[in-house]
Amino acid sequence: MTATRGIQGIVLLAHGSRDERWRQPIEAVAERVRAGDPDARVACAYMELATPGLPTATEALIAGGATAIRVVPLFLGMGKHAREDLPLQVEALRQRWPAVGFSLARIVGEEPELVDLLARIAVKS
Repeated sequence: MTATRGIQGIVLLAHGSRDERWRQPIEAVAERVRAGDPDARVACAYMELATPGLPTATEALIAGGATAIRVVPLFLGMGKHAREDLPLQVEALRQRWPAVGFSLARIVGEEPELVDLLARIAVKS
């Protein structure tokens, strides 16, 4: 007998801006995820100044069948949102959907691969 594998949803969470152009790189990351895995269930969400927010994006993924949600904070540094606000928001999601497994990834700025990439970009001629 094989174990049933849950359906993973991914929320790419960014700060947000009133300028619509600001969303383009965030949405480009989502498209890359989908291109790498056409079955990926990924949504973009924003902390403020743009929609959807984290609860709305999460709700859409769950409505689409996700049984686990991985929140990936697309922040370069550990500011107040990542340090204080985000853990509280994820805990509120856990309370709202107790049957769904939630995980919170490290902020992308702490990932060695991103640091290496940014260094390579900085010295590019």
